[in-house]
Amino acid sequence: MKGLESLLKPRSVAIIGASDNPKRAGYVVIKNLLSGNFHGPIMPVTPKYDAVAGVLAYPDIDSLPRVPDLAVLCTNSARNVGIIDQLGRKGVKLAIVLAAGMNREPDSDGVTEDMRMHETARQYGMRLIGPNSMGMILPWHNLNASFSPVSANKGNIAFISQSAAVCTTILDWAKNKNIGFSTFISLGDTCDIGFAELLDTLSRDSKTQAILLYIDSIRDARRFMSAARAAARTRRILVLKSGRTKIGSAAAHLHTGGEIGLDAVYDAAIKRSGMLRVHNTHDLFAAVETLAHAVPLRGERLAILTNGGGPAIMAVDALSERGGKLATLSPETVEKLSAVLPASWSQSNPIDIVGDADIARYEAATRILLDSDDFDALLIMHSPSAIAPSKETAEHMVKVLQQHPRTAHFNILSNWAGENQALKARQVFTQSGFPAYRTPESAVTAFMHLVEYRRNQKQLMETPSSFGETQSNPGLVHQLLDQLLDQKIYHLETHEVRPVLESYGFHTLPTWIASDPAEAAHIAEQIGYPVAVKLRSPDIRHKSEVHGVMLHLRTAAEVANASQAILDRVSYNYPKARIDGLLVQRMANRSGAQELRIAVHTDPVFGPVILIGDEAAEWDIHRDAAVAIPPLNMALARYLVINALKTGKIKQRSLPDRLDIPALCKLLVKLSQLIIDCPEIIELDIHPLLAAGEDMTVIDASMTIHPFTGDTQQRLAIRPYPKELEIFTSLKDGSPILLRPIRPEDEPGHKDFIARVSHDDLYSRFFSEVGEFNHEALANLTQIDYDREMAFIAVTLDPDSHTETEIIGVSRAVSDPGNEEAEFAVLVRSDLKGQGLGSILLNTIIQYCKQRGLQRLTGITMPNNQGMLSLARKSGFQVEIHFEDKTAELLLVLQNDSESARER
Repeated sequence: MKGLESLLKPRSVAIIGASDNPKRAGYVVIKNLLSGNFHGPIMPVTPKYDAVAGVLAYPDIDSLPRVPDLAVLCTNSARNVGIIDQLGRKGVKLAIVLAAGMNREPDSDGVTEDMRMHETARQYGMRLIGPNSMGMILPWHNLNASFSPVSANKGNIAFISQSAAVCTTILDWAKNKNIGFSTFISLGDTCDIGFAELLDTLSRDSKTQAILLYIDSIRDARRFMSAARAAARTRRILVLKSGRTKIGSAAAHLHTGGEIGLDAVYDAAIKRSGMLRVHNTHDLFAAVETLAHAVPLRGERLAILTNGGGPAIMAVDALSERGGKLATLSPETVEKLSAVLPASWSQSNPIDIVGDADIARYEAATRILLDSDDFDALLIMHSPSAIAPSKETAEHMVKVLQQHPRTAHFNILSNWAGENQALKARQVFTQSGFPAYRTPESAVTAFMHLVEYRRNQKQLMETPSSFGETQSNPGLVHQLLDQLLDQKIYHLETHEVRPVLESYGFHTLPTWIASDPAEAAHIAEQIGYPVAVKLRSPDIRHKSEVHGVMLHLRTAAEVANASQAILDRVSYNYPKARIDGLLVQRMANRSGAQELRIAVHTDPVFGPVILIGDEAAEWDIHRDAAVAIPPLNMALARYLVINALKTGKIKQRSLPDRLDIPALCKLLVKLSQLIIDCPEIIELDIHPLLAAGEDMTVIDASMTIHPFTGDTQQRLAIRPYPKELEIFTSLKDGSPILLRPIRPEDEPGHKDFIARVSHDDLYSRFFSEVGEFNHEALANLTQIDYDREMAFIAVTLDPDSHTETEIIGVSRAVSDPGNEEAEFAVLVRSDLKGQGLGSILLNTIIQYCKQRGLQRLTGITMPNNQGMLSLARKSGFQVEIHFEDKTAELLLVLQNDSESARER
């Protein structure tokens, strides 16, 4: 990440493999640089020509008169490694590799060509874009270092793509729509610079307001999720992800070489990050146009103004199908509209001003609507009319919108149907900064992009409720799993899974093991009827293959006969299969209960994921399950369940006890904690879970385990709450406190804490007048990414029960994406100064940053904050006071660069 901002502002460019042949990339790149009016030196490198496109050429890299900021490789892929080595020795820090066709087959050392090229670049501190890149366009720097046939206008959208073909398609379309870009980068196969680093960079770019990603595959899920979650808080991000089907995923793997993950998991990751996914190029175009013009959506109510009933009904149908909301007009608005519209107008939304509407009628209705607060977005529709010509009407409507003082309060969309004159009308809207769409459906799709994005952002900021600590016994579970793994048992059945689940508070159905039919009948007599008998065999994964499950057995004879029949079928069909006995369970009372299926699946990209749906014999996780990425809290678990209900993955049943969503959410949070604590669990299938009101009972479960020796948390796409960082200590007066990382559930307590900090202390901390913190501000303080930020809160404890009571202080460190430097802050409740709490909090954050391998810890305070300055000096900080700026800068060197490199 180091210096990527400066790398993306090159002042000189070398083109390696430049050519005077118009059909070669080496010629097209130079022509694009020249036609884009790049202000810096352009240096072609080729031994074949004295000049290329009229620009003096150099025979080799060594002969370049200066070190270029950027090198573009237009050479054959077989030469890439050698050329990167030459550029590295020259001192070049950024190169774009255009060539495709690098050999992905590993050599005898297990190293591929692109890995070797990346390693060569890394030795010189050089960064790479590509291979298989189309290049890079930076319109605000007049740089077009690509072989695209179309350039990009200046704008506020950044576009990052793994597909060169998608790049050229978007550029061609955007040129026609007069939509501009801040940055346009074709990543290709992403052997080095990828989505995560660019998201980090672009989220701080003043020219970029929105980011659009085209993704084939992700290589580092943890880094991508961290970068996306951070960027989505300040920039609107849309994602077009290919490979929605199994065949499409395989094609994406061939394209970029990335791992094939479940599409539903990608979908969950995109939503969890607060981004918005579009599913096809049609939606992509609509999304780009919306991003280029739309203001943040204040609500979800859509009003429709139209001169044609049919198209408006199509818009309403599209809105309803996508879960949108049609605005309701107030009586006052209806009355005002009735005064200027004919009696035959619709009297409701959609506002049909009738087919004979002229321009004056359009203007009057629009002004009345803009004066109201009945809606959040307005779709203005127009069908071809001789009374209200398309282009002329558009020009008048744009003038009304530009002049009305309340236009900025709403999202304005337009749909001018037809061709020829309608096309010119749409251009009038686009050029004036209002999105224009050709069909009612595309306009509604664009509006719903804004709605879905807003919903994802809301989910990102939602404060979870707390139901206390999850009752768990990870020590016992690890002991059980270790014993099984020592016996080389990797697939567990219900009776083996049961103690694992019960250790985390799951309610399971008691299970007994019988060695033969007689013992099965005896057990049934003891536990009561009806019972179920199930085969126990490590060699037969699917009991259905031998009808290995017999249900509703009501007598000892039925149990004995059913048990013997199971054993006979195994003997006949699988004579060599091992039989470890028979499982006997009392039949659960299923009347009035809903049967669900919950599973844990290890995705090759995002690691463990949780799936939920209705119980079914044939369960296709691609189609039948809603997906979530752990860790889950109550808010995220609720979102998963609601999403499963909305999409029909869980059917709403007409049962006496309706599905208890809070109870189900608690179970999902427990499951999430189990997966976080136990990396040995590769797969888990609960089938079914019997949900009857608050009672959630596991009837059957299977589990696959495997020895695990790596970082237990690194396998997760999102770093979970680091419980291992909790510290018990005490204040000077002996009062016990707990120092622990902050959690999203702490928002109410954090609000109460800030309310008890003095005005002066808050001003010293935030450098501005601080009023009451709203939900969004508190969410930013409590919902942190533990991979990039840490906040330790000091919590008082009840002396007797040692339960938490209130927050009395916080120390925070926010690191840069490269994990080199962090900025810290400490805040103590004003009435508790002098108890040593500030020193405890500061030392805790210093030790944490050292453990993270950070090089420097910086802070800023006010010169009159003598308490903080004294504390910082005692802790070894260098203090530099700037009286003219009324600031004091604090710096603590934690380790030098070489030590940090060894840590990493």
